[in-house]
Amino acid sequence: MVQKIFITTLYCLGVLIFFEATARSVLWSNTGFRLIVINSPASDDTTFRLNYIRGHSVKSQVTDYRIDVYDPIRGWTLRPGLSHFEAFDNETVSSNSRGLRGSSEHAYEKRLGTLRILTFGDSYTFGEGVSDHETFSYYLEKLLPGSEVINFGIHGYGHDQMLLYLREEGIKYHPDIVILGFVALDMKRNMLSFRDYAKPRFVLDGGQLVLTNTPVPRLEETLAREPWRSKFLDVLTMLRDRYRERLEAPELRTEMEKLTIALLDEIANTIRTAGAVPIFVYLPTFNEITQSEMDMSDGERFFFSYCQQRGIQSINLQRFFHEKLERGLHLETTGHWDPLEHRTAAEGIRAYLVKHGIVQ
Repeated sequence: MVQKIFITTLYCLGVLIFFEATARSVLWSNTGFRLIVINSPASDDTTFRLNYIRGHSVKSQVTDYRIDVYDPIRGWTLRPGLSHFEAFDNETVSSNSRGLRGSSEHAYEKRLGTLRILTFGDSYTFGEGVSDHETFSYYLEKLLPGSEVINFGIHGYGHDQMLLYLREEGIKYHPDIVILGFVALDMKRNMLSFRDYAKPRFVLDGGQLVLTNTPVPRLEETLAREPWRSKFLDVLTMLRDRYRERLEAPELRTEMEKLTIALLDEIANTIRTAGAVPIFVYLPTFNEITQSEMDMSDGERFFFSYCQQRGIQSINLQRFFHEKLERGLHLETTGHWDPLEHRTAAEGIRAYLVKHGIVQ
C-alpha cells in the first residue's frame, strides 16, 4: 500500500514537472509567447504581468514610460521634478515637486478668492500625447479667469487608483470643484491587480469596498518573484479567464459595473466630505467622438444612468465635438486626443459650469 502511494506520488509529481517544463518552454520561445500572450486578446492580470515581465526584465523603470516612478499605494505615479521632458514624439512633460502635471507649484492652502478645481482621470485627463500647455486642464484654467486647475490625471489609472489618489493627496488641496474624467475603458482596470504595473485592487465584501494587493510590491520584488511562479498555473489561469470572458460576459460585466458603482460612490462621497462639488465628465474616445448623440455606447449608457440615479452633475461633451466636426475640423478617433480635442473638452466643461451657475 505504501509502495503504491509512493509510486503514484512520484508519477503525479513527474506529470506536474513535465507540464511546468512545457509551459516554461512555450512561454520562453518568441513564437509561443506571441501565440499565448500577445496575439490572444485578453485583459486579465496574468496576461498583463507576463507581457510586462517580458519587456522589463532588464529595465529599471516601473512602466514603459520614463516619466513614471513607483508608488507603494497606487503602483506608479508621475515622477516629480520633470522639466520639459520629451515623452511623446516631441511633446514635453513637466511636473512639480509633488508629481503633478505642469511646472506650477500648488500649496495645499489655496489663495483667497481663487476658484480651485482638481481634475482626476487616466491618460486622457493626464494628456498623453500632448504637452503641458495642451491638456484640457490647462485650457480650462485659461478659460476661467481667477481659477486654479490642478491636473491629477495619471496614465493607465483605474477608478480605484483615482480614489486612492484623491484620498491621499487631492483633499489636502481644499478644492471647490473636483472633476472626474470618465473613460469607459477604466472600468475594466478596476477588476485588475496588474496592468501597466502591479496595482491595488478593491473587492466587494458584503457590499463594502475592501482594498487588496497593497502595499504594491516594488519592481525588484516583482522581478525576483517571477522565476518562482508556476508558468503552468499561469497558462491555466489565462485559459480560465479567457473562458470566462467568452462564456460569462454578462456576469462579468455585472460584477464590473457593481465594483465601478461602489468606487464612483466613494469618490463622490469623498469629494463632498471635503466640501467640494463633484462633477463627472464623460470623455468620448475613438468612434464615440463621431457617433450620433442618440446612439450611445455601453459606457455612455452606464455613465449617464449612474449619474442621473445618484444625482451627480455630469457633462456630455459630444455636442461640442460634433460642432467641430460640422465646421470641417479633423478630430482624432484612433488614439489619444490631440490639442484640439483637449481644447474642445475644456470649452464644454466651461460652458456647463457657467450655464449651471457653478462659476460666474
